[in-house]
Amino acid sequence: MNAPRYLLDTNILSDLVRHPQGIVARKIAEVGEAAVCTSIIAAAELRFGAAKRNSARLSHQVHAILSAIEVLALDMPADSAYAQLRWALEQSGRPIGPNDMLIAAQALAHECVLVTANVGEFSRIADLQVTNWLGEAGDPLSAATVA
Repeated sequence: MNAPRYLLDTNILSDLVRHPQGIVARKIAEVGEAAVCTSIIAAAELRFGAAKRNSARLSHQVHAILSAIEVLALDMPADSAYAQLRWALEQSGRPIGPNDMLIAAQALAHECVLVTANVGEFSRIADLQVTNWLGEAGDPLSAATVA
């Protein structure tokens, strides 16, 4: 069985920017940098946040982090995963935000565990493995995977 790959959501990347030696950095070291990636959508959201604050220092930190991990392009088969996911969520009457839907589609297409602090929204997605590296010690979300 292959070791899992972890796709970091925007809120996890934001925590890494704020706390470069924090829990996210420790988890990356634990699973190995090669097992970690993010979505081009999350990267764009992170860069937007830095641009909005008009901070050269913050933009540099964001660039350094995004240069250190693999950023997945939005390509096939994520388009098919997106179509199926969006249809299922619309049919259930419980859609999620458009960027989150694209990020989830990439995680599904690339068979990644999605690492996010937004477990509630992403847990609506069948077959998506979700974990929260920001959960406090003893918090079931910090170690649990929702599928």
